[in-house]
Amino acid sequence: MAKPNKKGPTKTVDIYCAGCKTQLYKYRKGGKGALVKCFKERIVKDFTLQQGICPHCEQAFARDTLIRGAPALKMIGGKVTMK
Repeated sequence: MAKPNKKGPTKTVDIYCAGCKTQLYKYRKGGKGALVKCFKERIVKDFTLQQGICPHCEQAFARDTLIRGAPALKMIGGKVTMK
């Protein structure tokens, strides 16, 4: 399968923890659907200390995985919001 486009989309979204509203990432998201996965190469700014865990409430919001051969974070449903 093909790898995702490295440059990717230009539109950035802010990703927040659904529980405590702490900002987790600034991410270049493509499309207008729900946030299901985050390719690590598209993360513009990372506010987390540990991958997939909120720095404030320490709740897991994502799992580390490979999607189409690229490292990514698979979001757990209902744990994150985006603006």
